[in-house]
Amino acid sequence: MLKTERLVLRAATQHDLMDLYAIFSDRRAMQYWSTAPHDSPERTQQNLDRLIASAEKQLTYFVIEMDGRAIGTAGMYREDEIGFLLHPDYWRQGIVKEAMRTIIPHLFDNTDVTQLTAGADPRNVASISMLKSLGFEETGRAERTHYIEGVWSDSVYFALPRPKPSV
Repeated sequence: MLKTERLVLRAATQHDLMDLYAIFSDRRAMQYWSTAPHDSPERTQQNLDRLIASAEKQLTYFVIEMDGRAIGTAGMYREDEIGFLLHPDYWRQGIVKEAMRTIIPHLFDNTDVTQLTAGADPRNVASISMLKSLGFEETGRAERTHYIEGVWSDSVYFALPRPKPSV
């Protein structure tokens, strides 16, 4: 578990199901995600099961908790790739940036990845801006990378190298 001024960053638990379903079923939250909004809590349960299982090995992908409620997820979810998702009621409050400023050093301190990578939909200006503010640099683009509910979207890719050790 990690803490920031406003947030608790922790492993997922079964208790998080309905809070996470509220996020994963919200079209606004899922607009630039790589899957369609969840149509049932059972679909979210599949994600939750993976989150719980992965935290048993090593906690690299966190539930963002604020005031006792799960309001999002953030961290490294596979190999060296990071991602984040936040309930729209909490957008534009600096929450993901606050979480990632704590998670990124944790990932570099507790894994052997040489860099962190991220992908985003080029239309997702807020996420791209946030990644750049954290030091991520664009490494490439690809067209027609996700086909969700009959619509193609593109991707822009970013990387943040492991900081050099201080002497």
